[in-house]
Amino acid sequence: MRSLFRFVAVFAFVALVPCLSARAEVKPHALFNDGAVLQRGKPIPVWGTADPEESVEVTLSRDGNVVGSAKSVVADKDGHWRCDLPAVADAGGPYELKIKGKSEPVTVKDILVGEIWVCSGQSNMEWPLKLTRGAKAAIKRSSDPSLRVFRVTNGPSMTPEYDAKGRWVKSGPGDIDGLTAVGYYFGHYLRHKLGVPVGLIQNAWGGTPAEVWTSRKVLEGDPALKHLVDNFEQRIRDYPKDLEKYRDAATQYLEAAEKLKSEGKPVPPDLKVPKRPIDPKEFVYNTPFLLYNSRIATIIPYAVRGAIWYQRESNAGPGRAEEYASLFPTMIKNWRADWGQGDFPFLFVQLAPFQDIDPNATDTPWAWLREAQRQTALTLPNTAMAVITDVGDEFDIHPKDKRPVGERLAFAALSLAYGQKVPYTGPVFDSMKVEDGKAVITFKNADAGLAFHGDELTGFTIAGKDGKFVPATAVLQGNQVIVSSQEVHEPAAVRFGWSNYPLGNLWGKDGLPASPFRTDDFPPPWKKSGK
Repeated sequence: MRSLFRFVAVFAFVALVPCLSARAEVKPHALFNDGAVLQRGKPIPVWGTADPEESVEVTLSRDGNVVGSAKSVVADKDGHWRCDLPAVADAGGPYELKIKGKSEPVTVKDILVGEIWVCSGQSNMEWPLKLTRGAKAAIKRSSDPSLRVFRVTNGPSMTPEYDAKGRWVKSGPGDIDGLTAVGYYFGHYLRHKLGVPVGLIQNAWGGTPAEVWTSRKVLEGDPALKHLVDNFEQRIRDYPKDLEKYRDAATQYLEAAEKLKSEGKPVPPDLKVPKRPIDPKEFVYNTPFLLYNSRIATIIPYAVRGAIWYQRESNAGPGRAEEYASLFPTMIKNWRADWGQGDFPFLFVQLAPFQDIDPNATDTPWAWLREAQRQTALTLPNTAMAVITDVGDEFDIHPKDKRPVGERLAFAALSLAYGQKVPYTGPVFDSMKVEDGKAVITFKNADAGLAFHGDELTGFTIAGKDGKFVPATAVLQGNQVIVSSQEVHEPAAVRFGWSNYPLGNLWGKDGLPASPFRTDDFPPPWKKSGK
């Protein structure tokens, strides 16, 4: 009996040793893994886990020489630790990061210092390079060990998470094929123009609205957006009841189907299997804050230069499109405040053309969402919008030509983040005046001059005080556009590209298209009708 007791005790101790060792091992956040890219010119936050109150020492070295000095920190009661290494001014590498606690030190190798950009949004940011126009040639020439991507793969979470799931990969065939095409073209262009390493953090999820990327605290603190959280909480409360209804309906279906089969009768097609309700806590497509918790909170405070964003389709319904005018800038300010790295550049893509091509521009939610994006670029500092009205697809919400999208975002980055004199936006509406029954439209950012593609200038509509827009004739006159219609004798407003699929062809001579715009403050049609 004593031998048996001794055997059990020894077995229990041996079984416990690996657990104790695993618990004692200091562990850096997943971003600090082999092949990482660190932001140059900014303090470098490094964080991870260890035993509670364990001392952790962090050093960054190159060729065996410590950069700056080693930093020591003590983990908190939850085992979380963070220290800020001094900024590294010069790009290059490879560097080595050593993190030492009570156990064997963790060494992170092949680190480069360069430029870090977060690539976020929904499916058009997530869209892989291999499924785009020109993919075969792009992938063939994609080998570049100084362009690297970390793809965040965390699922939704009700509470902020501490670590991310993912790994760094180097650009090249077999690795870059399934990663963000827009991010690849953006990073590839920056590599070409800056000549420094570029790291991209791919952090996108298809079909998601902007509120899922915004923190609960911020949404609840905004009276105009609090309803998003309230509605979500109501869905959580209703879920058990909805699940019980589903189970009852499923039981009734099975009983009815079995009865018909036992009688030798077919199950009629109108006898439908009930649809199982989805747990709101695991459903990201019409919910708030779940991906902020799992995808954004997990990579803060990694030092970054800025963010690129390609999302808006999921917020483009009636009523939702105008809400985007407050939701989107709120999300941007939320990220900036929580990151604590100032008003870093936030560059985004305007809603692409999609759905029916209508030569008579219509008043649609997609037009109103583009207006919300345009206003964000005009009013929120250090933001820019890539206009892509020339690369849409009438039948596919995912345009396959991603190269101009990524490169136009890169133009904005070169200007806003790196101070280069690069045109990054087409003509921008400035003012309207009426002369001799015609509207005279003046533009900013048109120093190189205005131009149009095709035989005549298209995409303009005009209205009187009644707000009824009709197709208009538009002609260039220097750096102005003269808009008129025989049906409108006293113009009150002009719109350009105001439809699901804009047909406007106004460009700047520097090679970038003008954004759809409006000169009026008329309400959307669904508000007029009381919907």
